[in-house]
Amino acid sequence: MEELLPSDGGPGHFQNLAATQEEEDAFDFVKYRNCQKPSGVIGSTANMIKGALGGGILGGHVAYMKAGVWVAAPFHIIFGVYIGYCLLLLLSCAQIMNRRTRVPVLSYPDVGEAAMQCFPNKKVAKYSKIFRYSIDFVICLDLFGSCSVYQIMIAKTIKQLAENQHHTGLDGIGPGYPNLRVYMTAIIIPVILICLILHLKWLAPFSIVADVIIVICIFFAIYYAFALNPNFENMVPATTLYSYFEYVGMSVFSMSSAGVVIAIENNMKEPKRFPIVIISGMVVIVMCSFCMSFFGYVAFLDKCESPITLNFPLITWNKILKCGIAIMIYITHAVNFWVPFNTVFYYLTLYHKTNLLRWEYFYRVLFVVIIAIIAIIFPNIDALMGLLGALCLSCMAFIWPNFIYLLIIWERPGLGKYNWRFWRSMIMMCIGIFILVVGSTISGIELVSIYF
Repeated sequence: MEELLPSDGGPGHFQNLAATQEEEDAFDFVKYRNCQKPSGVIGSTANMIKGALGGGILGGHVAYMKAGVWVAAPFHIIFGVYIGYCLLLLLSCAQIMNRRTRVPVLSYPDVGEAAMQCFPNKKVAKYSKIFRYSIDFVICLDLFGSCSVYQIMIAKTIKQLAENQHHTGLDGIGPGYPNLRVYMTAIIIPVILICLILHLKWLAPFSIVADVIIVICIFFAIYYAFALNPNFENMVPATTLYSYFEYVGMSVFSMSSAGVVIAIENNMKEPKRFPIVIISGMVVIVMCSFCMSFFGYVAFLDKCESPITLNFPLITWNKILKCGIAIMIYITHAVNFWVPFNTVFYYLTLYHKTNLLRWEYFYRVLFVVIIAIIAIIFPNIDALMGLLGALCLSCMAFIWPNFIYLLIIWERPGLGKYNWRFWRSMIMMCIGIFILVVGSTISGIELVSIYF
């Protein structure tokens, strides 16, 4: 058979399609990838873990407090398995589309657009661009929303250190001590400055330090659990259904890496071994987030606050750690901001043909200010994490992988006997849609409850 060459049309122009399964299988997409420094299984696993264990893990103990330990612990494992399964499905879809479109490198939006564009029903296929824009929008919403969460975490940490008080409420502890929103306003300029960094590689070394600080926090959570509550007493076994759905969004937010898995796979030396990366990565992610959440709840019970370092006693070493976590979140904010901003700025460049660098700096400042305003209006870390987990990650990690899978296998290889592939994906999507609707509604109510 004549060797199949990759398409050079780029994403959005999937014309050189494999017509048969034999043609599809004949295209070796790995051969045509031009990756300068591909990563191995261990490096890719580390990148996946780093992509999931950000600031969200620092609020996991609050999620356990909301749901109750007998509910939160088993569902933590269930959601971890659910996320891992959907990521494997998403990976499978991406590699099928690499072969079917003969485009060796595809992003998450590319995969969604290609899957819909290649669907045999043209009435469905014509919405491929809209589907792509939807994926871009939700990924940006998730990451920009995470930046709002990080700004609140930084401000709360600074407020606690300034007041030297264990509890950090919205208001100051007395005359002369400003409201939390004042701290959030004060950090806008420093956040703008780090977000003006144009190259992600300048931030990469600091992200390694951030990972080390996260590991230290996990060990501290375990230490304080045995120091403050050695008999594991007074934990609430279960709460209410309302609180459970608050927990769901926060739990998913602390574990999902749906936005980075395809990018990591694109940079692997042996991408066909990526299922090993997902399985081993999810095991570590679930274990780390479980330890932080469970032992953090054991230690601090109904006094849990996000980030977890706020609960640590105000002794010298802990104050240093609190400063470290604030700096870590500050850097993580810049990394999180870099990815969605570049996506948005790609579309903005269609309206600006000259002075692009000046416009880029302008929009970077504008977006940081908008993110800060949202955080100032809704300074509720837990509700924001719940909303992002229920709204964005339900789409990215649960609904879309199954929807894309159906689009891809609809005609080849088909839905299977009794349409079992169809019904399996529909069940998985319905679970995701239920989490999205109920979880988003409850988290939205919590966000606005500060004003009522």
